Amino acid sequence: MSVLHNRVSNEELKQRLMEEPFPRTTISFYQYFPVGNPQEFRDFLYRNLDVIGVFGRIYIAKEGINAQVSIPVHQMESFNAFLFSIEPLRGLRLNIAVDDDGKSFWVLKIKVREKIVADGIDDPSFSMEKKGKYVNAREMNELIKDPSTIVIDMRNHYEYEVGHFVNALEVPSDTFREQLPMAAGMMKGKEDSNIIMYCTGGIRCEKASAYMLHKGFKNVFHLEGGIIHYAKQAKENGLRAGFIGKNFVFDDRLGERITNDVIAHCHQCGQPCDDHTNCSNDGCHLLFIQCADCAAVYEGCCSTECKETRHLPVERQKEIRSGIDNGQHIFNKSKARLRPRLNETEK
Repeated sequence: MSVLHNRVSNEELKQRLMEEPFPRTTISFYQYFPVGNPQEFRDFLYRNLDVIGVFGRIYIAKEGINAQVSIPVHQMESFNAFLFSIEPLRGLRLNIAVDDDGKSFWVLKIKVREKIVADGIDDPSFSMEKKGKYVNAREMNELIKDPSTIVIDMRNHYEYEVGHFVNALEVPSDTFREQLPMAAGMMKGKEDSNIIMYCTGGIRCEKASAYMLHKGFKNVFHLEGGIIHYAKQAKENGLRAGFIGKNFVFDDRLGERITNDVIAHCHQCGQPCDDHTNCSNDGCHLLFIQCADCAAVYEGCCSTECKETRHLPVERQKEIRSGIDNGQHIFNKSKARLRPRLNETEK
């Protein structure tokens, strides 16, 4: 029986990736459709994608699939043939990364989840069959010209911070399950207004549009393919981008530049900067924005404390890490939560 998961160390896998003699393309896709046996479907995907050298992160649930993958360019035809042979995925739109060096992933991980997007919805009458209307890049640009149109960003704070549509509303939470009822609450009394929802690749805003319709809102739209597809369409059609800055992505790149605007600031010195990094202290790995100067001063760490910890003997570092529960500290990166910690470096 073949092994249906990776058994090689991350260090070796990364080295293999860097030594590959061929280019790769990063793509993302999702689809809401009923999956009868998620584990069986997961194993089927792994067998077929592993053999053609696909890397990436794929989630399978009874409600569908959510994937971000890196594919050898010479295997794209084989990948497409396999993917489109699956009936619910036939003709599926694939979002091709805008700013891509092909080094986004170094291993294939396919996991079974309760849902492909954790939404907190437990209402049995909720259905994804009724969702908002798709809008493409050109339609998005036309709709946002109308000052009465409401644009809602359904991403987390750290994503919104480095790039967003001009005048888009931020829903102040770092979990999608909290954002859904908050968005509905923020729009109370505007049930007849044009509301456009957007996210990175379309998966969150598609579900959010269905949720808003479920809550009685009438004119709900969502950006087809999210920011990734919007940027591609805008570039191909010579459209002025209504999105400014960077699009945060959940792989090693941590961002795709959409426009040259830098709208965020280094969390340590306050200078204009939109480069996310993870704290280089293995006991922290906090995601934050750090400029090149601060990266040199703090050696890639988020605080003096973490910098000092990095210089301790390895065994002592392990002792310090032991028993520490980072919880959502790893991907709950609100600047409001980060700032008190960074201020320690200024004392």
